[in-house]
Amino acid sequence: MLGAIAGDIIGSVYEGKSLKSKNFPLFDRQSRFTDDTVLTVAVADVILHTEPLPASGKFIDQFKWYYSCYLYAGYGRNFSNWAKSHSRQPYNSFGNGAAMRVSPIGFAFDDLETVLTLAQRSAEVTHNHPEGIKGAQATATAIFLARTGYDKAKIQSYIQNTFGYDLERSLDDIRPTYQYNATCQGSVPQAIIAFLESTNFEDAIRNAVSLGGDSDTIACIAGGIAQAYYGSVPKAIADHTLSHLDEHLCTITEKFMYRYCA
Repeated sequence: MLGAIAGDIIGSVYEGKSLKSKNFPLFDRQSRFTDDTVLTVAVADVILHTEPLPASGKFIDQFKWYYSCYLYAGYGRNFSNWAKSHSRQPYNSFGNGAAMRVSPIGFAFDDLETVLTLAQRSAEVTHNHPEGIKGAQATATAIFLARTGYDKAKIQSYIQNTFGYDLERSLDDIRPTYQYNATCQGSVPQAIIAFLESTNFEDAIRNAVSLGGDSDTIACIAGGIAQAYYGSVPKAIADHTLSHLDEHLCTITEKFMYRYCA
């Protein structure tokens, strides 16, 4: 979870700027958390305070509450319209918002069936398009496999065979022509490849940001998987990340990390 938040904050400065390089400062004065972090913490909050397994309504309630508390975090238009309305019905989105917020589910549960069920449940309250659900499930599955001892080749094979994403391309193949794409199908595979080509946590984040486009979300997705695979977020990055959060976001993040990621 902290890895996803770190990716969001690091990538926030470069969103839409098509950086196309791995050589950049990880943090600067303009680094900030975005909706990716807010909704990731919302999912973590649901998990921490719901037993045994959260129903869909819990996600709806928390997403709307967190939106009301963090109005200017940079949400997509459709999510904003839904969150401030009285509607509790999904809006058939296949945006990458379903995948950016799912990392706590991949960390918290010890069987893949539950991970898949809750990834779908967390996604479909807004992103009930099949591609939106698939993006959330693929991301949560990659995190689950990474933290339970699968090597990269097996993670790649499982995600390709189960979800149909093309993970055979290299970042060097993708990078030159890749443009901003906020869909699950246009960013989740790229984020997973950024992880697969990485040598450590920081390298996964640099890989993700170097693609350009929706940098904070691609780095958020890659960061969650990288934390699971490499076992932690480096202390310097973790400390910088937590320093960018307010008291509430930091408290929920630390509680979740203590319970599920220690």
